[in-house]
Formats: sequence, C-alpha cells, structure tokens
Amino acid sequence: MIKYGLLLVPAWYLLRLCAVRWGRARVLRDRLTPFTRRLHAWVLSAPATFAYVAIFCAFTLVQKTSPDRLIDLLTRLHSTNLMNLSKAPFAAMAESALWVADQGDGVILYVAVFVTVVAWAERRYGTPRIILICGTGHVLGSFLTTRIELWAIDSGRAPASLGLAVDVGVSYLMVAGCAAAVLLMRGPMLALVGTALALPALGGCSASASFQAGGTEPKTPPPPPP
Repeated sequence: MIKYGLLLVPAWYLLRLCAVRWGRARVLRDRLTPFTRRLHAWVLSAPATFAYVAIFCAFTLVQKTSPDRLIDLLTRLHSTNLMNLSKAPFAAMAESALWVADQGDGVILYVAVFVTVVAWAERRYGTPRIILICGTGHVLGSFLTTRIELWAIDSGRAPASLGLAVDVGVSYLMVAGCAAAVLLMRGPMLALVGTALALPALGGCSASASFQAGGTEPKTPPPPPP
C-alpha cells in the first residue's frame, strides 16, 4: 500500500503535464486542483511531521522490496543496541529512527498517528519545538532501553547476545509527539485520542506479558556455526 501511495505524487504531476495538450486531462486536473491545494496546505501546516513520514515510508518501501537478509543486516548495523551505541552513539540514534520495526509491519498505523496526532501537536507547538520534543523522546527512550538491557545482561537475566539485538523504529518519536499532544488536549478530544492511543499500548502490555511467560524472544543474532 505504501508504494501505491508514493506513486500518487508523480501521477499528479504527470496529469498536470498531460493537461497542457490533452483536454480530458485538463478537465480532470481542474476538478482535482481544489482538493490538492487543500492537501498541500495541510501538509505544509506540519512540515517536519510529513517530511519524517515521507522518509520512513521510503525506507519501509526499501524493506518491503529488498531481500530479508540485506534488511536484517542494515537494521542491525543501524540499531541502537549496546554495541552500536558504544561505538557511534550519534550515528546509531539517527539511523535507527529511519526504519520501521518488524520489517515495516504496521507502518500504516504509524502513518495514521503521525499525520493526525503528531501533526496536530506540531501545529500547536511549532516545528522547532516538536522536533526537539520528538528527538528528545527518541534519545531518552533508546537510553532507557539500553540501560534495562545492560542490567539484564549484567544480572544474568539475559544472554550477552542481547547487546546485538535489533532495536530500530519510529515508536519513541511517535510516543513523544503523542504525549506532547495529549498535554494540550481537553474535553471530548482528549477522551477520544487517549482511548485510541491506549488500545495499542494495552496490546503491547499483553505481548510483553506473553514474552515474560515464555513467548516470543527478541531478535538476536544466530549462533556461529560449529
């Protein structure tokens, strides 16, 4: 679905080009122009959010169209795991925010939250502040995760290979943006958005409980061949 959405932009400009000489294309362009102008204004009202959505959607397209082994290698190299953070923390922080976790699954949900809730927050706070808020959320979220991983390894609760686990994604930025938005919401809007955001969180808690009970383990590198 992402690749079809990305095709809409060149398709629109191709239609405008055809409208120069083709009457039917001109009629269709004129009918669509009011909608595209409103869409253009909507996107420009939250430039940082929509630019970031375009970036991680482009990387998701790469994930969906490339060999799994290549994507596993790239996401491992760009992960905010203990090894990468100890070698190049700034590069790891920046590169890990480009990829959607789990091979790009759930990207539609991320896009929906960013273009509604986070974009709304950007319009209220302003672009520089929302960049600072989301960037800080990404850094703090990654730092806390690695602290927990390091404690688990040092205490013997997790294998040392956890330090090489893949940890990429846009979720820390999204959570920070949503938290900033919720702080400004009032009344029915707060109840509606809060409920909508709480449902995935409850699902994540359920998955975490399943893992603690012996469910799916985090993705760690395979052991070397004998």
